[in-house]
Amino acid sequence: MHPFRQAIEKGDLESVFALLAEDVTFVSPVAFAPYTGRPLVTEILRGASQVFEDLRYVKELADPEGRDHALVFQARIGDREINGCDFVHHDDNGLIDELRVMVRPLSAANALAEAMGAQFERIARETGLV
Repeated sequence: MHPFRQAIEKGDLESVFALLAEDVTFVSPVAFAPYTGRPLVTEILRGASQVFEDLRYVKELADPEGRDHALVFQARIGDREINGCDFVHHDDNGLIDELRVMVRPLSAANALAEAMGAQFERIARETGLV
């Protein structure tokens, strides 16, 4: 089991954050521009942990070299069921240097955008990172 998946399923955010490279890039399913840097990505993931309910991974795929992983998940956002995939890439040191998330259906992606919008307001207010 991938360490990112294992930490997420345990709700162990500190372990998730420890897996991130300093220059990690997060590619959001609901924002045009990617977000870069461990401090900001950490806060985005902290916010997402408040938004996703009943998150469970249902499939895990990896390339033969082990640097790319696809972690397929299901969750809820309010009354919306969401299906998605975390695409994780590792740098030469084994740390996550890119996390790309894709979700469906559109109604769930819209619910995610709205819920994360509130999280971004909090992140900007509390950290000044956004």
